[in-house]
Amino acid sequence: MMAVKIRLRRMGAKKNPFYRIVVADSRSPRDGRFIEEIGYYNPLTEPKTVRIDNEKAMNWLNNGAKPTDTVDRLFKQNGVYGSTEEKNNEDE
Repeated sequence: MMAVKIRLRRMGAKKNPFYRIVVADSRSPRDGRFIEEIGYYNPLTEPKTVRIDNEKAMNWLNNGAKPTDTVDRLFKQNGVYGSTEEKNNEDE
């Protein structure tokens, strides 16, 4: 079983960040190979734009993918975890 992370992949130009939220093997480089793209995050728009495919995200989380701190925060802010019971089940 490989260690799978849900993390941000930086795109965009210098001083103009744009991130894709991807599921990747924890060993691959930040902007390198990834398994699946599940959304994007644009910190420069007002308000910040975040689009996440909740179904795919939950699928990966249930299969043991670990979100990075930033992605975890984005998920919480955008209600990916949905009902609280799903979140609690992960701690078992």
